[in-house]
Amino acid sequence: MSDEKVFISNPYHSARLKPVRKGKKPPKLLAVVNQSGCTGCEVCIAGCPVDSIELVAGPDPKNPSFQQTVEIDLERCIGCQNCSQDCPWETITMYNSEDAFVAWGRETLFSNLYLPEEDLVEIKKRYEVKEA
Repeated sequence: MSDEKVFISNPYHSARLKPVRKGKKPPKLLAVVNQSGCTGCEVCIAGCPVDSIELVAGPDPKNPSFQQTVEIDLERCIGCQNCSQDCPWETITMYNSEDAFVAWGRETLFSNLYLPEEDLVEIKKRYEVKEA
């Protein structure tokens, strides 16, 4: 049995209120941020035509903009490559769709869009969320 965590989409993140990606086929490429090199400069956010890039606060809750980074919502990314071309630090890489989730797991340090499955279970318990 593997010790790897299973991450699932965070249904309570505000990005889930945005329109879903259009099209019948998933894009051939998806963008993944190597957060260890990301400075959180937000240049990539301006170039995203579908608003799929979210800020992730830094580790200090008293100063969330310090060491902030970004993450790309793989459910919304259309693979346009604007962000990877715009990033001045070259920390955004395009991956084949089938490889992007594995790359995301290696390169993501902090995520608000995706949670370990056990965290979602804990959130539901804490807020007494009932399944429909």
